[in-house]
Amino acid sequence: MVTCTVAPGSGEEQRSAALSERGVPSVPTRSQMGPMGRQSPSSLPVPTGGSCLLLLFCLRLGASCPQSCQCPDHAGAVAVHCSARGLQEIPKDIPTDAVLLKLDANKIARIPNGAFQHLNQLRELDLSQNAIETIGPAAFSGLAGGLRLLDLSHNRIRRIPKDALGKLSAKIRLSHNPLHCECALQEALWELKLDPDSVDEIACHTSVQEEYVGKPLIQALDSGVSFCSIHHKTTDVAMLVTMFGWFAMVITYVVYYVRQNQEDARRHLEYLKSLPSAPVSKDPIGPVP
Repeated sequence: MVTCTVAPGSGEEQRSAALSERGVPSVPTRSQMGPMGRQSPSSLPVPTGGSCLLLLFCLRLGASCPQSCQCPDHAGAVAVHCSARGLQEIPKDIPTDAVLLKLDANKIARIPNGAFQHLNQLRELDLSQNAIETIGPAAFSGLAGGLRLLDLSHNRIRRIPKDALGKLSAKIRLSHNPLHCECALQEALWELKLDPDSVDEIACHTSVQEEYVGKPLIQALDSGVSFCSIHHKTTDVAMLVTMFGWFAMVITYVVYYVRQNQEDARRHLEYLKSLPSAPVSKDPIGPVP
């Protein structure tokens, strides 16, 4: 812990001289003090470059680090440690030059859109051991280029937000989440770069195929199981039912149209029969000259 202090002074010239001999900066004497006990501008001590940098460093740490968190700086790389602080949401005042952000073991339930968009230098983000259920589609916008590791393990995620994670090039940890194994999850995993050290710990908490509940997801997929085949079969059946319905409607309309025309034709024929017949001419045919 670096502390910034100001050395107390004295108004006596002899004590100032003695301190000067010991290497301690001298304190202005009364003769150097202006009216009302103020120090004259000409006698103000000029801080050295190292003191200025140290002061600025202390001010920066105090102003940018979130409350109840620690922000150590190692060789210019800022790490923000907010583990087990009882946080219920993402802090707003995270330093923009942070490269490591640890938010694990808190009570965060959702990650809103743009929660980390100002942290374009972030390399590692730890959100494990929270209560995360909802992840916004743009929750990790701004991190696609630089993030190297994203830890979402030990949360309450049931469905993978493909829009939020699909654009990341980071290794992603998803183990120990109550995932629902379905076609959407399988399609999302195809676009993610899963952490190889924890991929075997991703299991199906629930599934469209009950025989895979509680089993490792990767093991099921490696065996050739496709959760999308059931989805496709259901879609095919729905399409067949729809086509059959349209076909039945067309047939019904044609039958109705034919019967209606037959009824009209019968009525027209009966009308013609009801008309009086024309008289036949009985004039004799004269001889042909």
